[in-house]
Amino acid sequence: MYDYRRMTPEQRAEILRERRAKGLPLHEPPHVYGEGGEFLITAACYEHQHIFDGPQNLSMLTETVLGNLEQAGLICSAWVFLPNHYHLLISTEDLRHVSGVLRRTHSFLGLWINRRQQASGRRVWYRFTDRRIRNSRHYWATVRYLHWNPVNHGYVDRPEAWPWSSYMLYVDRFGLEAWQALEKRYPIDRYGQGWDD
Repeated sequence: MYDYRRMTPEQRAEILRERRAKGLPLHEPPHVYGEGGEFLITAACYEHQHIFDGPQNLSMLTETVLGNLEQAGLICSAWVFLPNHYHLLISTEDLRHVSGVLRRTHSFLGLWINRRQQASGRRVWYRFTDRRIRNSRHYWATVRYLHWNPVNHGYVDRPEAWPWSSYMLYVDRFGLEAWQALEKRYPIDRYGQGWDD
């Protein structure tokens, strides 16, 4: 959807025709409400701008999102926060609950960061996407994908060097050798390719 503005009018019309034919929302990610399970949640800053740059902004983003999820009784088993997007692995009975928490959280964070950066009125967030976790293999590949995201985007050389993720919680839980062995069992190759470019 980020390519939409670079498309010709004909390409835009074709995309909208396809989405309409499939019963999808025309300009936003579709969500399957009313179903429970484990979900990969991805939220991005509007037009993928690097709005939460710097340690203080990333720490505020991380603490606010995780704190609000916990306060709402949502279980977040893995996460990573970057300057322009974040990923969460959440267990929920209904995505509507997650949607409500994120809407309120994004509203608060948008006002906070805009005040901090003197950017009143700037749009900060562009909704969120969700992907249901299908099985154990998908779950562990997703955990690995989240933790390697800062490496894949060039912020650090190793996932343990990025403090705004759950990577070290997994290392502490499993032990370094056992965790590295588990990671090898679940390759991520092209996992997530194009999701957060």
